Amino acid sequence: MLLKVFKNTVLFSIIIGISAVTFSCGNSIKQDAESTKLETLAVNDASSTELATNEANNAIIVGANRSELYLPLLKGKRVAVVANQTSVVFHEIATTQKKIESSKDVPFTHLVDTLLGLNIDVKKVFAPEHGFRGTADAGELVKDGKDTKTGLAIFSLHGRNKKPTKTQLEDVDIMVFDIQDVGVRFYTYISTLHYIMEACAEQNIPLLILDRPNPNGNYIDGPVLEKQHSSFLGMHPIPLVHGMTIGEYAKMINGEAWLTNGITCDITIVEMKNYNHNSRYNLAIRPSPNLPNDQSIVLYPSLGLFEGTNINAGRGTEFQFQRYGAPFLDKNHYTFNYTPIPNFGSKHPKHENEVCYGVDLSKVKAERHFTLKYIMDAYHNATDKTKVFNTSNFTTHAGTATLQKQIEAGLAEAEIKATWKAGIESYKTTRDKYLIYK
Repeated sequence: MLLKVFKNTVLFSIIIGISAVTFSCGNSIKQDAESTKLETLAVNDASSTELATNEANNAIIVGANRSELYLPLLKGKRVAVVANQTSVVFHEIATTQKKIESSKDVPFTHLVDTLLGLNIDVKKVFAPEHGFRGTADAGELVKDGKDTKTGLAIFSLHGRNKKPTKTQLEDVDIMVFDIQDVGVRFYTYISTLHYIMEACAEQNIPLLILDRPNPNGNYIDGPVLEKQHSSFLGMHPIPLVHGMTIGEYAKMINGEAWLTNGITCDITIVEMKNYNHNSRYNLAIRPSPNLPNDQSIVLYPSLGLFEGTNINAGRGTEFQFQRYGAPFLDKNHYTFNYTPIPNFGSKHPKHENEVCYGVDLSKVKAERHFTLKYIMDAYHNATDKTKVFNTSNFTTHAGTATLQKQIEAGLAEAEIKATWKAGIESYKTTRDKYLIYK
């Protein structure tokens, strides 16, 4: 089927007032799109000047902010949206490049609210892991429901079904996918993307993907997933850190025939503007409950492996994926300790109400690369090493049974990484075919 990748360079902004929606559109990618009537009000001169300055400063413009490229495809269609709390349209493009302390500092409107405000016929929402508003624990089953703000039906893709059913898609003409990813294989939004593409392909429904940056998109590392260890935490033979955006990854799913029976999905990708894989991008909204800031997102590829162990990685604190510890790590070796308790990010954290000895990484300068040094440090300084690994779960996260054996055997990090080299190089060759951003 046809793959369409948009490359227009028109800037878009939405500014929501107390009682009005302000909307500005540029030229469309199609000649007849100029006649498309959008329900808009004029952007005031000050806002236009500010946005023009942002354009000149090469601020990254996400796909959702390039509405002139996708609204013509949605007009008159029955639309379903795959979204969570990160699916937003920013009012001020420049804020996506600043250091963000709180989402309250960033003016934005949810994509669903934006589309409804423009009289797009949104029929329903499909929600991934953590739910539509992003409040569910990792791995927690999310129930179907109704959005209290819009009244739209919400269907969970992290409950009984991970793929929309034929019945759920009967009144849908086009699907929109807009979710912020973080570039790690076991971060489940790319698995949700797979199932959405498969469902759309089976029902001949086109999929519109609004692309967003990969904050860990500057490198590729980690073991390549072995087929026998495929799961929702990793469905495809890619390294642990894959170095692709959602749009690029969708192209790879199609191109490598990873959908059932080799079917392909009709995808249209709305590209970002001013992005490349070395771009630094501060996420304005936490992509999931336990990734609260840039520090946690940069450390996540490395500390995420602790999810397959009995070691706490900061869940149950306000420093998720910025520390690690356990009661069975040597308290004489570590000077730092903390006690996990139930909180917004975790209702039942590992070692709840127990003192955990370990390492605080919240103040270190986190480099954008993947390392085994933290998990190797924890293993070597465990008073009872049999307590470290939850073997089957660790294998699922690592994508291979070999990594645990290598750590237990005492191999150095360089020795372990050398065993990944051939797989990574092969993957890079494949990846190059699907890159949109260089």
